[in-house]
Amino acid sequence: MSRLKELRKYVNKELYKMDDKDDRTSAIIHLNGVALAATMLAKKRGYDPEVAAMAGVLHDLHAYKTGSYDEHEHKGSELAREILEKLELTTKEETDMICSAIYHHGDKLTVDSPFDELLKDADVISHTLNDPTKPIKEKEQARYESLCKEFGME
Repeated sequence: MSRLKELRKYVNKELYKMDDKDDRTSAIIHLNGVALAATMLAKKRGYDPEVAAMAGVLHDLHAYKTGSYDEHEHKGSELAREILEKLELTTKEETDMICSAIYHHGDKLTVDSPFDELLKDADVISHTLNDPTKPIKEKEQARYESLCKEFGME
């Protein structure tokens, strides 16, 4: 079984503990949407697509498990590290990259490491393209416009 498949199996078990079916469905759609966008961005930007997808699958898990977005990036980074170390799916360097990206993914107005930026951009892709009828959040507008240019969608 691939590392990503094993991680998804673990994450899905956690998500299926959510009582509200609509919230659970939204969580599954968002985490997998971000993972897909991260995979595309990784291929384009020269990163390991599997590691990028793993970051996407984990990035909001803490919020979904607890129902709280309070410092979910920082707490989510800690949870991701616990999961990755428990499952022994990644090297220390990969775990550090994934956890850093999760830690920083909420601050869309700050520029961090290139891999951190990849996860932020994947999150914006999911937020803006999953339902194109919703207005784009102000804090995501500039990043969305840059992504449109990057992908020739001006």
